[in-house]
Amino acid sequence: MIDRITAMRTFIRIVDTNSFTRAAESLNIPRATASTIVQNLEALLGTALLVRTTRRLSVTPEGAAYYERCAQILADIDEMEASIRHATDNLAGRLRIEMPSAVAGAIVLPALDDFHARYPNLDLAIGVSNRSVDLVSEAIDCSIQLGELPDSNLVAKHLGTLEHVTCASPDYLARHGAPADLAELRAHVAVNCVSPHNGRECDFDFEVDGEALSVKLNGFIQVSDEQAYLSCGLQGLGLIQPARIAAQPYLDSGLLREVLPQWKPVPMPVSVAYVKNRRVSPRVRAFVDWLAELFEKAGHVEQDLSHVRQLLRGLHPA
Repeated sequence: MIDRITAMRTFIRIVDTNSFTRAAESLNIPRATASTIVQNLEALLGTALLVRTTRRLSVTPEGAAYYERCAQILADIDEMEASIRHATDNLAGRLRIEMPSAVAGAIVLPALDDFHARYPNLDLAIGVSNRSVDLVSEAIDCSIQLGELPDSNLVAKHLGTLEHVTCASPDYLARHGAPADLAELRAHVAVNCVSPHNGRECDFDFEVDGEALSVKLNGFIQVSDEQAYLSCGLQGLGLIQPARIAAQPYLDSGLLREVLPQWKPVPMPVSVAYVKNRRVSPRVRAFVDWLAELFEKAGHVEQDLSHVRQLLRGLHPA
């Protein structure tokens, strides 16, 4: 006899990932088992849900309708079970989360013992990178994202904004001097950081008299990872403008020194995002609520986004 709930969860994951193999890996079952489950489900329903060829996987019209109802039913089941337990301690299962290295190292990872104490039966699979991720195809439950969300298929809860700081190593400043103003800054060398959203180099940006100003600096190194960015700055390879939460230990120790403190970089919005048009599971809701608490207590994180949005419109006009 077919397990309807397991079959629905398997079917949902196959459609989300567009792959029997990726779905099976995320569910920790053999690929053959996932294939058999769908075959049995189709036999039970008397209709094809998926069209499989050697090159692609697609959903039939009946499969698309069945998918939408399954997603709603499974979300209702998760919510009902959580309400019956009357205790979030009993939340169980696995959450797949992606987050930038600066946020992970400075805010989230040091506090995971608190999350585990609250939800001891939840397992976390955390990916740490600055890459742009596809939550649906990679079967990721939620991701922490910096900047404005480029994907209209996502909804997000804003957690606040991260302060950034313009800085360099003492060795770099001994060789090149410290810029006294933004005009002198243009003659300096930068470690160039690449945006994970569009692959372009990120200019240095500053708030000047309530307006956002972007400054392009030359450099001979380009990186896409926060730790690599900091490492290059610590080696004296150029000026950097990292998140202050990541740079603060090096500023405190003197390994990095702030420059142009009178002109602050434009803060970066930070959000936790999940897939649109899908009820949020109790597991995801628990993690998102915990993140909101965590960011509210974190240093160098502002909660008011209205001023930041105005500045970002100045950097990226419509």
